[in-house]
Amino acid sequence: MRTRNNPYQLVTLVLIAVGILLLALGGYLTPVLTGALSPILGAQGWLYTRFQALQDFLNAPADITSLRQENAELSAENANLQTEIIALRQQVSEIELLAALLDFARARPENAYQAATVIGQDPSPFLHYVMINRGSDDGIRRGMPVVAQQGLVGRVAQVTANAARVELITDPAVQVSVRLQPSDVDGVLVGSITGDLIIDLIPLDATVNPGDLVFTSGIGGAYPGNILIGQVSNVSQEATALFQTANVQPIVDFTRLEILLVIVNFEPVDLTPLITPNEQ
Repeated sequence: MRTRNNPYQLVTLVLIAVGILLLALGGYLTPVLTGALSPILGAQGWLYTRFQALQDFLNAPADITSLRQENAELSAENANLQTEIIALRQQVSEIELLAALLDFARARPENAYQAATVIGQDPSPFLHYVMINRGSDDGIRRGMPVVAQQGLVGRVAQVTANAARVELITDPAVQVSVRLQPSDVDGVLVGSITGDLIIDLIPLDATVNPGDLVFTSGIGGAYPGNILIGQVSNVSQEATALFQTANVQPIVDFTRLEILLVIVNFEPVDLTPLITPNEQ
């Protein structure tokens, strides 16, 4: 009996399958399939997100290590670039400074110069000097004037074989004979503990105005003439004073001295034997 019914069952199953297929193709089973598959799809999405999170967690240490290494490499590269930039800026600054010094020397061809680098500066508030890396082995002698690209700096006070001490014109013990232009008036420039420059011994009848230029006069033989020092900032005259005084704004920035020129062919004149004790 069971064997006899098998062909009918097969035909029945085929007809059912064909009917389901026709219904599916006609779209009649879409709501049913959607409802049946929705839980399965939801479960699949949940499992996928958890698997992805687990995979990210397991890969995170390797990613962090790689990122840290890349960050360290980028930091090192950035530091090298910053160092190169600073070095290039210094080179450009030195080139510009040397060009300015060369222009200064060309404008005064009557002088011979020896370039020197500042290697030390006075820490004391009572003395004003710098140390340079040129000495007697380079032809440097005591009393030689020293200039920067802007103007007068001072003169050599002490010398060793490979270095020299330059006394700045801002030192309280320094006196420089000067001439003001365009007033064509002579005076004596003196330094101070504070570094201020003051011109003394200006005649009362002389007309001196703020803005007048101050040059070395060459009187006294300590410095060559016509080296720029600065500009008059103000003039004062006390009622009982015998002379006028003037404050000077120096053209040289004495806090930023780097490369200087020593005038090596200038011979300072020593007037000491010609001055009697009474005249002192």
